[in-house]
Amino acid sequence: MTDLKPNQATDKNLELMRNFAQSYAKRTGTYFCSDAGVTAVVLEGLAKHKDDLGAPLCPCRHYEDKGAEVKAIYWNCPCIPMQERKECHCMLFLTPDNPFAGDQQDITFETIRTETNKF
Repeated sequence: MTDLKPNQATDKNLELMRNFAQSYAKRTGTYFCSDAGVTAVVLEGLAKHKDDLGAPLCPCRHYEDKGAEVKAIYWNCPCIPMQERKECHCMLFLTPDNPFAGDQQDITFETIRTETNKF
């Protein structure tokens, strides 16, 4: 296990979210942001919420009560707007016509840690 910063998730949940995101992107025909830093920070946030809350609550929103939001499931990744309309507020899953969409549906664990170690 690596030395984690306060904003970093456990290796286990980060790898779990990385695998989920890669699989989900391929299944839905979406792509990660062209800026790998955006993808890394979002995946780290999802994994950290999984560590702290038991569910991958969207890390890009403000919540008055994160526990209540987890139970409501609306913002648990993949959130309802993503499932219903392919709208990802976090810019993790982007449709090919989005100007910020890259051409990748994969990201390495090392890339995620390299990007999140910058903060």
